[in-house]
Amino acid sequence: MSAQQNDKTPDVVVRGTADSFRQDVVVGKHSLVADEPVSAGGGDAGPDPYDYLLTALGVCTSMTVGLYARRKQFPLENIAVSLRHSRIYANDCEECETKEGMLDRIDVEVELTGSLSAEQHAKLMEIAEKCPVHRTLTSEINIRLRPAQKSSSR
Repeated sequence: MSAQQNDKTPDVVVRGTADSFRQDVVVGKHSLVADEPVSAGGGDAGPDPYDYLLTALGVCTSMTVGLYARRKQFPLENIAVSLRHSRIYANDCEECETKEGMLDRIDVEVELTGSLSAEQHAKLMEIAEKCPVHRTLTSEINIRLRPAQKSSSR
């Protein structure tokens, strides 16, 4: 399989200035704002980067569960996904491979409402762990950072 080309239009563009944490984000036709809370020196004009990370996982989890329930015609009515990010000591995590230093932990709670059988509920909870963002976050990630090519339109 050939390597992906770098000449395609970016999926997300983030722009900011050196004088604040505020960032303007363009995702296709959507505009978002990111910032840090006042307590961290920001202006609290939008969610912080970890809020967006949790948002991506929560949205993907909810969409994946909903899609599966629709396809299987399960009587699912609503999905609520609550997430929290924290740092923990590796030796406090029995199921983790890393045993030294600190780890990032994301706690995810999924609430499913509707007339689901115990089997349907269990299957939807299993499917929740299979959303593409969950798989990405729990797999090896290769992030390639490089300088942008200078544009003559600046």
